[in-house]
Amino acid sequence: MTVLLISGTSTDVGKTVVTAALAAAAQAAGRTVAVCKPAQTGIAPGEPGDLAEITRLSGVTRTLELARYPEPLAPDTAARRAAMPLLTLSDTVAGVDSLGDADLVLVEGAGGLLVRMGEFTLLDLAQKIGASVLVVAAAGLGTLNHSELTTRTLAAAGVPCAGLVIGSWPTDPDLAAQCNRDDLPRVTETPVVGTIPAGAGQWDRHRFTTAAPSWFTTGLLLGNHP
Repeated sequence: MTVLLISGTSTDVGKTVVTAALAAAAQAAGRTVAVCKPAQTGIAPGEPGDLAEITRLSGVTRTLELARYPEPLAPDTAARRAAMPLLTLSDTVAGVDSLGDADLVLVEGAGGLLVRMGEFTLLDLAQKIGASVLVVAAAGLGTLNHSELTTRTLAAAGVPCAGLVIGSWPTDPDLAAQCNRDDLPRVTETPVVGTIPAGAGQWDRHRFTTAAPSWFTTGLLLGNHP
């Protein structure tokens, strides 16, 4: 089993669509895939959350959600406001381990790397299970700073970075986006290993799964993570 954690440089950078695209691409390469979303916020009980969207886009049905909180906040804040238990690191590790019969387990975080998913951050989880982290970055202004902060934090913690993915590449990129695509590897010392076209999350499954393998580098799809 290979475990790959997916973090964003911030919120709303496209983590869920990237996770779905990775799942679709890995399946197209012949690998079995499971997806874990440790903490889902802003969704009421019984409503479809991020895992339902990943299934809709990729077709992956082996999914696991460990905690859900009603308000769209950081999970630890949402848990406290709802008087619900905080998700623990040990429960999350056990949840990831329960998916171990899959070739690839994708774990989608909440917001940025240091957002608290309960009593821990995605960085803590990566250190605990010895997994690499794939960083989803925005295309526009601000992404160089956010991305370098994230990759520096991973490096300082001794956690391998599997690369950067631009979570939503515009159809008509402006000057900032065009420059950022060249500058991201330079300032972060981390390769861009994938680019997702803007609006791909609205596609149907056939179109999405057909295109997804072309959005990533071959090494990432084969599991050649640092």
